[in-house]
Amino acid sequence: MLSIRRSLTLAKEPKDLFLSLCNLRVRFVSTDNYDPPFSPLSKPTKPPKEKKKTKKQDQSSEMKIPVISDLPFDFRYSYSETNPEIEPIGFREPKRFSPFGPGRLDRKWTGTTALASPEIDQSQWVEERARVLGEPLTEEEVTELVERYRHSDCSRQINLGKGGVTHNMIDDIHNHWKKAEAVRIKCLGVPTLDMDNICFHLEEKSGGKIVYRNINILVLYRGRNYDPKNRPIIPLMLWKPYPPIYPRLLKNVADGLTFEETKEMRNRGLHSPALMKLTRNGVYVNVVGRVREEFETEEIVRLDCTHVGMSDCKRIGVKLKDMVPCVPILFKDEQIILWRGKRNGEEELFHSVKTLIRNNDHVTETSSSTQQNLG
Repeated sequence: MLSIRRSLTLAKEPKDLFLSLCNLRVRFVSTDNYDPPFSPLSKPTKPPKEKKKTKKQDQSSEMKIPVISDLPFDFRYSYSETNPEIEPIGFREPKRFSPFGPGRLDRKWTGTTALASPEIDQSQWVEERARVLGEPLTEEEVTELVERYRHSDCSRQINLGKGGVTHNMIDDIHNHWKKAEAVRIKCLGVPTLDMDNICFHLEEKSGGKIVYRNINILVLYRGRNYDPKNRPIIPLMLWKPYPPIYPRLLKNVADGLTFEETKEMRNRGLHSPALMKLTRNGVYVNVVGRVREEFETEEIVRLDCTHVGMSDCKRIGVKLKDMVPCVPILFKDEQIILWRGKRNGEEELFHSVKTLIRNNDHVTETSSSTQQNLG
């Protein structure tokens, strides 16, 4: 009898537990808010304040699309690394895809530039820039300003790379000018071949003044009367546009040479000693001067651009072609071969006389030194 009673009590226990759990659930947890994965909230969430909503609505109502900018120059991705005089022969994307976004700018995108309106008065922009700059800084003010911003630990720094002076960089400069009088700009890569071009575009597009320049370091001053609240409207590029297709830089036969002469020049250049070895994202300030000096005595120059990249090699060749000037005849295995081109009779005679004078001076110096040693 005892065993039978014990078995009955054991059989009833699971049912009693299940019923008790169900009763607890009905008492303490409401069926409406019950969600097993999440615990019920102890405190109700606070509703958002109405004042903030009204402020956001006011800001959104002030934003007008399309954006109207009074800047007198054409908008393009890079101002210093593109030549508007050279027209592309094709495009890698349709012209209707503007990098400023669909319908966000009042200017028409042509594939490379967003043309400025002819109604914009450039003289008014020049007067406004002169007013913002104010009186020129004294020497004491310049030294104090430069000492504050020229060091490498300066927090107000913008890095300028192979893209050069880009459109969105102008907006970055004005953002720094909200809380600082000047900006430190560190230039690296291909744009450093022509620092004058970089300085020109920075001053023209931003409206500031360069007060310090040392090799590849610049300090750009905003002006005495600069007001961040009245800064120019600069619509941002939402993405980098695809570069267009330009005419081929290298020809199969160089101008003024035959096919055999061009082939011989290329072989001579590949086997000649390198004038310089360029590094990736380096400082190329003295490259143009070195190439010009070498062309006074040599006809072909080779630049070793190992680990620089073929795209940067071609950019370097394009800049040297216009600045030296010279004729690039080969880009191979990250090597740049430059030919000085054919010269007129007067130029050839002048350079030959110059080399003879240099050789004579060298001979006289060596002879005098030997005589002194013998004496």
